Amino acid sequence: MKRIGFIGLGIMGVPMVRNLCKAGMDVTIIENGHGNKEAIAELKEKGVRTAPTARETARNQDVVITMLPNGRIVKDILTGPDGVLAGIAPGTVLIDSSSVAPAESKQFAALAQEAGCPFLDAPVSGGEPGAIAGTLAFMIGGDETVAGKVRDVFDAMGSSAVVTGPNGAGSVTKLCNQIMCFINIAAVSEALVLAQKAGADPKKVYEAVRGGLAGSAILEQKAARIYGRDFAPGGFLESQMKDINHVMETAQELDVPLLLAPMVQQITESLMQEGRGREDNSCMVTFYEKLAGITVQTKE
Repeated sequence: MKRIGFIGLGIMGVPMVRNLCKAGMDVTIIENGHGNKEAIAELKEKGVRTAPTARETARNQDVVITMLPNGRIVKDILTGPDGVLAGIAPGTVLIDSSSVAPAESKQFAALAQEAGCPFLDAPVSGGEPGAIAGTLAFMIGGDETVAGKVRDVFDAMGSSAVVTGPNGAGSVTKLCNQIMCFINIAAVSEALVLAQKAGADPKKVYEAVRGGLAGSAILEQKAARIYGRDFAPGGFLESQMKDINHVMETAQELDVPLLLAPMVQQITESLMQEGRGREDNSCMVTFYEKLAGITVQTKE
């Protein structure tokens, strides 16, 4: 039974910890949990241990996992007198599943190396539904042998875990994933707005195309939210803003021309200015609705 310190109890972290518990892992979390008191109480009932700081959470563990909103917070949690690296023992595997820039992942890997700890950048795809179901896809940057040693940890939370290269490659892969996902959400939004304006029922359009080549996990997750007007967060728009900015920064650094991603960036920026940052990113449809002068809604 592996001992795991887990830091980050957001909409992804809480179900990930639940699944680690189901797999029989000995999990420790931070007592204050950034204010998520209900989740902490529930997890404690499941046998999860608590510690007062990140330093204590990392102490005497086989693996430490961070799942945090951005790279700045990850760095703050890792460093400092009460940070993870102040308490972690050499040889402990440090896994960062946060969505951060590739350059940040490389920086965290260097910090871990100084502490004598192997590091894996292992962001995920699948959103809150995947975290709840334990079907997340882990995109890993780091040593294959190290990843193999913690395969059971990944298996407890996900359905796939693929090493795509050295440290930083996991975060690059996540950016590639986000390009495909965000453009797909925009495409679903465009299509359903067109359907609505033309007089077709968007729900029926979804049902008609889902079994063909247009079918996708994005279509399955987002179409019903769009025509059902459900923008409760499964994936925050503000997280999309962060990720698409990382995409554009990385592309600029590598001198890679992107044509569709900048459009998504502009749409996301516009919606952020409307105060939609804490809504699900399926709210992208509202950008198109405003231009078309309609609202996508099923007739059923």
